[in-house]
Amino acid sequence: MSRGTVRWALGAGLAALALTATACGGDEGATVQGVKLIEKGALTSCTHLPYPPFQSEDQKTGKVVGFDVDIIDLVAKRLGVTQKVVDTPFETMRTGAALNAGKCDIQMGGMTIKPDRVKFMDVSDPYFDATQSLMAKKGAGVASLDDVEAKDLKLGSQAGTTGEDYVKDKGFDPRSFDNSNAELNGLRTGQVDVIVQDDPVVKGWLKDPANSAYEIVANLNTGEQYGMWMRKDHNPALVKLTNEVIAQAKSDGTYKRIYEKWIGPMPESAGGGS
Repeated sequence: MSRGTVRWALGAGLAALALTATACGGDEGATVQGVKLIEKGALTSCTHLPYPPFQSEDQKTGKVVGFDVDIIDLVAKRLGVTQKVVDTPFETMRTGAALNAGKCDIQMGGMTIKPDRVKFMDVSDPYFDATQSLMAKKGAGVASLDDVEAKDLKLGSQAGTTGEDYVKDKGFDPRSFDNSNAELNGLRTGQVDVIVQDDPVVKGWLKDPANSAYEIVANLNTGEQYGMWMRKDHNPALVKLTNEVIAQAKSDGTYKRIYEKWIGPMPESAGGGS
């Protein structure tokens, strides 16, 4: 055997060894109960922080907590793994890009079930009925979107949300903020006079004494429902398990306890056992 042949054989052997190592050791994913996980021992969820009461960072512990986190924790528990939360831009969530890139197994974040989203992502059964609220300073004399228009007030919204879509469909051109905290700050600093946001988020803000000068001035019943989102046609077992967990939580009272922990008294229309 010539030196060239030896070198070729050695190189091929090392390449094969490297390929084997990559296939066996580099892929940290796993399949549990038929569910594909991108990381062994974890159910990885994407969200866009902050979005209280659905998910936000606990200032004392640094952990991400909230309504959605508790729901997905139930799914993780059924799988015998822990939840790992990944903060990612909302744009990559609503387009399915984060899921397709393998950043997470499931997405939370108060994402409304919409036909255009269902085209390129799988979604769970609805887990939350939502409405939109208008928030403004007390005494602003606003009780509807018509008042916002009549008084020529500046309207703010969170970028990429259904609340923003809703007011745009009504003919408004709101100032768009990157996240919910920036939107709230826009109201506080006078950049806008009124903001539109998911009702539970606004109610969460109003529990903070720092926001005592503000109030909900109108509710917009948009018929929205939230779902948990997964990569299209990739993980049907996870979709099925998530639906089972949501149904079980509603029937055994767990859902109600989570709802009242993060949001407040649960209306009968929300479903769930006692």
